[in-house]
Amino acid sequence: MNKTKIFHELHHRDRPLVLPNAWDFGSAAVLAAEGFPAIGTTSLGVAVAAGLPDGTGVTEAATMALARLLAGLPVPVTVDIEGGFSETPSAVADYAQQLAESGLAGINLEDGRAGSTLAEPDHQAELIGAIKDRAPELFVNARVDTYWVKDDIERTLARVERYTAAGADGIFVPGLTDPEGIAQLVAATPLPVNILYSPTGPSIAELGELGVRRVSTGSLLYRSALAVAVETARAVRDGGSLPIVAPPYTEIQALTD
Repeated sequence: MNKTKIFHELHHRDRPLVLPNAWDFGSAAVLAAEGFPAIGTTSLGVAVAAGLPDGTGVTEAATMALARLLAGLPVPVTVDIEGGFSETPSAVADYAQQLAESGLAGINLEDGRAGSTLAEPDHQAELIGAIKDRAPELFVNARVDTYWVKDDIERTLARVERYTAAGADGIFVPGLTDPEGIAQLVAATPLPVNILYSPTGPSIAELGELGVRRVSTGSLLYRSALAVAVETARAVRDGGSLPIVAPPYTEIQALTD
């Protein structure tokens, strides 16, 4: 089974690929067992699980270690590598090549940098090009972080055009929830468009009608899991009702069989 080929094909169906983002082997394994056809990772979850800050380029080792664990899952896996853990194109390409050789189907590469800044688009395009030269089959999802820094659609589309020309396989604009803006984004690139799910934004069906081909959950599942853990502990301490029915020990243990 060529999981990389399958992952590419999942972006060209009639309805969007709903991509849940895991943070460890257990969360990825239960999502795969639930029937999700592909799994992503969340950099926030990976970072905080390792006691490290997100988005600062310090989770290179933790990300690679998790990626190698997830490569054995029966579904394609794409890994969030933040900004690539280096500004040197050859180093970023080396890292991506290691992921591809480990069996990963894709990566998420963002142009956001520490301190709510953005990489220069030409430099980011150089990173994308270097990855595609070294690992041409790897699905490179080019994340445009303009909406995290309150940028506008025109500057966003300029970056989208540059990253499309550099050889990206998909375009991801988290924070964009306006249907008109999403429609403009879809019209601006031939690549499959990825949108971050928002409970206050369009539904999956509405995103599909707008032409979106992938919807990610980002850190939502990780943050929700932490909230449920605290709520469960509080219920045990205070004698309240448990918020969920937890799966049995044997079911979770079986994930490693």
